[in-house]
Amino acid sequence: MALSKFLNGMRGEMKELVCALKPYYKYVSILGTDSSTAMYHVDRETSSVSAGGRMEGECGFVVKVHDGNAFGEYSLSSIAGDKKALAEKIVKEIALNKVEGAISCPVPADPVHKESFVRESDFDNYSDDEILKFCTNLKDEALKKDEKILNAIVVVHPFVVNKLFISENRELDQHYGWVNGYVILVYRDEKIAQSFESAYGNQMKDIFDTLPKLVDKAVDKARHLVKATPIEPGVYDIITDSSITGLIAHEAFGHGVEMDQFVKNRALAKEYVGKYVASPIVNMHDGAAAAFSTASYFFDDDGIMAHDTQIIKDGILVAGLCDLASAAQLGTEPTGNGRRQNFGHKAYTRMTNTFFEAGKDKLEDMIKSVKHGYMLFETNNGMEDPKNWQIQCTAEYGIEIVDGKLTDNYVSPVVMSGFVPELLKSITMISDDFKVIGAGSCGKGYKEWVRVSDGGPCLKARCKLS
Repeated sequence: MALSKFLNGMRGEMKELVCALKPYYKYVSILGTDSSTAMYHVDRETSSVSAGGRMEGECGFVVKVHDGNAFGEYSLSSIAGDKKALAEKIVKEIALNKVEGAISCPVPADPVHKESFVRESDFDNYSDDEILKFCTNLKDEALKKDEKILNAIVVVHPFVVNKLFISENRELDQHYGWVNGYVILVYRDEKIAQSFESAYGNQMKDIFDTLPKLVDKAVDKARHLVKATPIEPGVYDIITDSSITGLIAHEAFGHGVEMDQFVKNRALAKEYVGKYVASPIVNMHDGAAAAFSTASYFFDDDGIMAHDTQIIKDGILVAGLCDLASAAQLGTEPTGNGRRQNFGHKAYTRMTNTFFEAGKDKLEDMIKSVKHGYMLFETNNGMEDPKNWQIQCTAEYGIEIVDGKLTDNYVSPVVMSGFVPELLKSITMISDDFKVIGAGSCGKGYKEWVRVSDGGPCLKARCKLS
């Protein structure tokens, strides 16, 4: 496997357009994209193959320029034809000299770098019929487990990314894939509940091997969730599973340290750099090179190589995340977090793989240390107010802990809320296991969706639950 034939065929034309634009600008780059996705969906009544979503399917180009004062961007689906005429059109339509309120910043560096990156996957070994047959068989197997299962839904969602970045001094291309698989059960016993399990990776074979082994776990979970009760609101000792740990990382130090928010003074975290924001045992990272998961790429949409950025070191906020433009505006170095929903969208600073480092505690000792509280499981959703650094995180369910033991009392859903430093400073134990959840996506505000992962070990903390 290698870069798509389409992008390889456009390599020369992209270089020609860069040359045609250089007389007008101090910096010019072009990102070419050719990415595809599919969604295989089977339930009790239907089966389908569809295009697969709003994020991964795209084919086009985006030009990024700097005139010595500010950045400009221009997207287009084709760069064929007379490059001199196209360059003149781009210059006229961007019209940076007429833009009011553009943020002035230095011209970015453009170091010499030419390299190709490939991460192999096996998607081409499986036909649509084979994937649908797998989904159908797994659905049938799940429905046989319990007559109270109203529906079983199996989803397999692969995507393949091809990107080519050309500037005056750089020529980078990357090819990689990822696949998410889900089994979702709708269960009824007086009331209706839903449970799910997921598998993910860059090989379809791993999904075929792993997902069937998770059906019994999904069934057992559904039997408990259908009997779950609302939690009594209050402040509790909590233990988070890797999914909820990741949700805290994502909401607490995801958007809040995306440094395009620093440029606009929209993030309170800007005032805390170099200060304690968490317990001294807490360490946190983000980066496409920091873990292997759904947000792991080789270079970002600004042509910056993937990083491993330590956000919190021993409880102190030491760094944020930034794209090329915000790094230039803030006088810092880009961290490889410049990402677009697709070629027609602006590049923003975005999270990639965001997680807490593992600690030294055993999970069983953490549970034993809780007199009364809850262990929380599975991300439902989360929200953050970066300006005031408040978060709200919803877990699918919690299990009550009494006298150091997990009970059979499930509560669902469970909403955590509070001030980020207060929550993170309450962390007293961190487990020695570690998991990054590689099946997620995230919007910036209500739009600009990209693939993300998060996770880490289990945490013991104290938090308001409702």
